[in-house]
Amino acid sequence: MSSTSSSCVDLRDHVQDQDLSEEYLSSSSRDYSAGSSPLTTPALSDEEFDFDVPSEDALLAPTQAPADGSEKYIMVIGGLGYIGSHTTLELLREGHNVIVVDNLSNSYKTVLKNVRMLAAHHCKVNNVPMPRLRFFRIDYRSKAMHVLLERYSKLVMTVDATSGKQVVSYQSRIAGVIHFAAYKSVVESIQQPLRYYRNNVCGLVNLLQELERFNIRNFIFSSSATVYGSKANAGLPLKEEDLIHHQVKTQNEAGETAIVEPTIEGLSCPYARTKYFGEAILADVAEADPDWRIVALRYFNPVGCDPSGVLGESPRGEPTNLFPVLTQVLKGDRSNLNVFGSDWPTRDGTAIRDFIHVLDVARGHIAALNWNSKKGNGFSTFNLGSGTGTTVLEAVRSLEQAAGREIPLALVDRRPGDVGMCVASTERAAKELGWSTRESITKCAADLWNYVSKVALRS
Repeated sequence: MSSTSSSCVDLRDHVQDQDLSEEYLSSSSRDYSAGSSPLTTPALSDEEFDFDVPSEDALLAPTQAPADGSEKYIMVIGGLGYIGSHTTLELLREGHNVIVVDNLSNSYKTVLKNVRMLAAHHCKVNNVPMPRLRFFRIDYRSKAMHVLLERYSKLVMTVDATSGKQVVSYQSRIAGVIHFAAYKSVVESIQQPLRYYRNNVCGLVNLLQELERFNIRNFIFSSSATVYGSKANAGLPLKEEDLIHHQVKTQNEAGETAIVEPTIEGLSCPYARTKYFGEAILADVAEADPDWRIVALRYFNPVGCDPSGVLGESPRGEPTNLFPVLTQVLKGDRSNLNVFGSDWPTRDGTAIRDFIHVLDVARGHIAALNWNSKKGNGFSTFNLGSGTGTTVLEAVRSLEQAAGREIPLALVDRRPGDVGMCVASTERAAKELGWSTRESITKCAADLWNYVSKVALRS
């Protein structure tokens, strides 16, 4: 869509600040079938747009200059989810203007108000201007995404590097994109694989095409430790080079050169495969076009929440991760915690995981953005983990200590797709990104209990 086209839709004509209806939620978060993709769906009507642009008074400190059309933004897709909301908050605390894209299929609009409140408090305490925060309620796979990207771009004359001729191209005010909008349940992916491939893989391809069209090539991808597959069971910390997508040359201690070929082992569920395919696609895109700067961050087990107790993990659907389920038990919404597998070859028979505070994960994204802008080129991968293995029972005990009460347990069979151990090697992230975790499992538990306690008081 050209910005000079008569059919161009200006988002400013559709800006609203109103309550969002469940009817709109159903249409906004719909899945696209094979016969109706975001690229073939008819043009959206005015009613399909529902954008919330908070007032300048609510967002800007008195010393903040009004927007003049030149300010840069970081776009966070899925920015109101658990990790997305904490990353949005940290970006604002670091002074970045943020555009949040979220269809609210697994999050709530109240999260936006909480993020804005916490960021404004931080800016007031530190006497710094409040960055700009924009929210657009759209499905990232829809045609509205094109319109949104066009709004933050302008046409400029550039010189083609190959032909030397002047050409017209887009210049965007979006300096980078962080992509969180993937489905993430291991169990659900086994039950609904096509839904996961359609959103996590097909949606990614469509998004990359749109970003490329607007010359946005700074991209942070939310990946997962599940891409390591059965390599996690080797009993050793997982290194980024344990999974590569293109042939690489390495040198051993004797100075001998060896060629390492890409291999994958035992991807245990469709969710893991969507993350693997996503990384492979991104690696191929960066290989074909050296202007792309792409980082895939392989999360291990994000837990905890902002110490304010205002932000936490509160999905719309049934939670499957350990700490959200523990939250339900502590709130009385669930009678006990199911521990999946007590016969793993570990110190207490329960699975070992690498738990990492969600704020450390959020800071990892900012470190990756900074690295991309200074040193990044091509496709790179980094683990985001603590490097320390904690059993499920040890994690439960830490939360019991924080809450001062016992958590009822039920030892049940292993789940399909689970592995017995998954711990990160963090050397590459520390060396290249300058990033390391700050928070402990005890801090994760304390912050989570603080959140649960405040939720109980509010309800």
